[in-house]
Amino acid sequence: QVQLVESGGGLVQAGGSLRLSCAASVNIFSFNTMGWYRQAPGKQRELVASITRTYSTNYADSVKGRFTISRDNAKNTVYLQMNSLKPEDTAVYYCNTPRFISEDYWGQGTQVTVSS
Repeated sequence: QVQLVESGGGLVQAGGSLRLSCAASVNIFSFNTMGWYRQAPGKQRELVASITRTYSTNYADSVKGRFTISRDNAKNTVYLQMNSLKPEDTAVYYCNTPRFISEDYWGQGTQVTVSS
């Protein structure tokens, strides 16, 4: 059974950093695009960053210059380095790929809370 397990979240002060990890139970190299998403209370889930198999990246305007997405295909893991965190970055963060999203599968996510 497919699993995506996110970790690395926590409570951090504004300006701090966190590194999120997403471990997949399948070979992520088979997925062209992996992404990090987040959902804040009362808001819709949004795409924060994505990375293709050829390591091309895209970021939401709100995180450009602060977040960096990377992937290690050998370890079936995707990372999100988050620097200069702001209170508005507070959310549950998920990783996913379009194939699993189309099947309505999401992992449990990891909570990121940024205090002011």
